[in-house]
Amino acid sequence: MPATFIDPIIHRLWPPICVLCRQRSPSGDCCPTCQPILPVIEQRCLRCGLALAAEVALCNRCLMALPAYQACWPGFAYAQPIQSLIRRFKFQADLAAGRVLASWLTQRLELLGATEPDCLVPVPLHWWRHIRRGFNQSEWLCHDLCRANPKLRWQRLLKRQRRTRSQVELASAQRVANVVGAFALRRRVRVPEHVALVDDVMTTGSTLHECAQVLMEAGAKRVDVWVVART
Repeated sequence: MPATFIDPIIHRLWPPICVLCRQRSPSGDCCPTCQPILPVIEQRCLRCGLALAAEVALCNRCLMALPAYQACWPGFAYAQPIQSLIRRFKFQADLAAGRVLASWLTQRLELLGATEPDCLVPVPLHWWRHIRRGFNQSEWLCHDLCRANPKLRWQRLLKRQRRTRSQVELASAQRVANVVGAFALRRRVRVPEHVALVDDVMTTGSTLHECAQVLMEAGAKRVDVWVVART
């Protein structure tokens, strides 16, 4: 029997549940009640994605230190309920939460008019942290973004060549020094002209700047940043 006939039956027997309030949701992962409370960023710096009162090409931070990436496309502000959903995904290995976040990010990117890159590139974890966590959340986001939009593809182009302290523990100035020289290009890979770095949360942008620098030096003509949330 074709899936088009089966789907309505499945939805009738097991209706979708809102991932936030856990109530029945006729519209899928987020019900009409919870949809308006998602913390979207209305106006931002187009270069670094920082939320602002008015949209600008370059904010004061970017004018003082221009990032290596050309544009940042944040799905949401790092606030509730997105914050809790990211923590469930990242620290509790709730991969279903990650799939929902990728779906919502896809919808936001379409609304914002983000240009499609030749390739998505996940921010790499150090191998030791990868083992301890059990997965790389950026890779899972890439995987789910490509499921939501089959025209996209992703590839591991970068590696983390030295272990660094968690950026969460550090002040802004320390974050910059912490990741300098931490990333390198993987062996025998070709870097497309237009790539998009993918991560869950962007704070100062230091990690993404370092990754973008490596990609630009390896031949990329444009590097965008796709993040679920921007602080």
